Amino acid sequence: MDREVRELGGARMGAAHKDRAHAAGWGARDAHCQVPLEDPREKHPKPPFQKQSQPWPGLACKMEPRPDHGETSYRGSGRLQGRRALITGGDSGMGRAAAIAFAREGADVAINYYPTEEPDAAEVIDLIEAAGRRGVAIPGDLRDEAFCQTLVQQTVKALGGLDIVVCNAGRQQTHDSILDITSEDFDATMKTNIYAPFWILKAALPHLAPGSAIIATTSEQAYDPSPDLYDYAQTKAATMNYVKSLSKQLASKGIRVNGVAPGPIWTALQVSGGASMEKLETFGGHTPMGRPGQPAELASLYVQFAAADASYATGQIYGSSGGAGQP
Repeated sequence: MDREVRELGGARMGAAHKDRAHAAGWGARDAHCQVPLEDPREKHPKPPFQKQSQPWPGLACKMEPRPDHGETSYRGSGRLQGRRALITGGDSGMGRAAAIAFAREGADVAINYYPTEEPDAAEVIDLIEAAGRRGVAIPGDLRDEAFCQTLVQQTVKALGGLDIVVCNAGRQQTHDSILDITSEDFDATMKTNIYAPFWILKAALPHLAPGSAIIATTSEQAYDPSPDLYDYAQTKAATMNYVKSLSKQLASKGIRVNGVAPGPIWTALQVSGGASMEKLETFGGHTPMGRPGQPAELASLYVQFAAADASYATGQIYGSSGGAGQP
């Protein structure tokens, strides 16, 4: 018996030694392929930025510098293979970054955008198709309930179903005073940011099976509103709230609902009325990182919430604001 135990123990020790040697070998090989560290403070442009203005809703392709949506940097690994996604505001900003990332992770993607944003949208569709996935462009005004319903129907028909809904499109216009906001302005912001997700999610829910994901774009404005974004900040607080409410409602159906809360991100939103010229020049400079974020830096957050390996995450808000803001 003692001999058998000694032999078994020796075999285990030998196996452990081989495992350690094997691990050491892999470590040595991995060292040669290590990705260099990057200083996040210096990774992207810093203020001051030149003054620039575009008509709403703006085009990323005309910004200086152009935002980075991960066009050349994002690398997929099949985390969303075979999934079918709808992304509003998918032509630029976080929506574009998510669309590129989703496609490179193996998903087919339909993007919605305002008709004047066609040049940006065409670039996104080309990038989706270059990743070997189906790209569907559906222009239209989200302030129209009938269009929101049609948007979902067209997506389901074109992609053969729907697994991921990203309610990302947003309207942001800066006003120094509440007295400067007309009822028409207020109504447009509410319909784009609050009514549209309500209409879209109602239309999408019958198509979402257990395992599906809903992702909303909220903002640090939900927690720490700026005085000149009175109406926009309200909508982002409401977005944060509907994520937490809807996640509880849909958990029993196996559908997860989460949100991403960006800080100052360099997007067309800022140059088309979302920031004053004075604020634009120093945009993002107030953060501990000393610069604004780029949409590409948030792409992996949308992927994480959409992926099956985040199956216990629901009702969560993931912040990304360069060390400022909440959550």
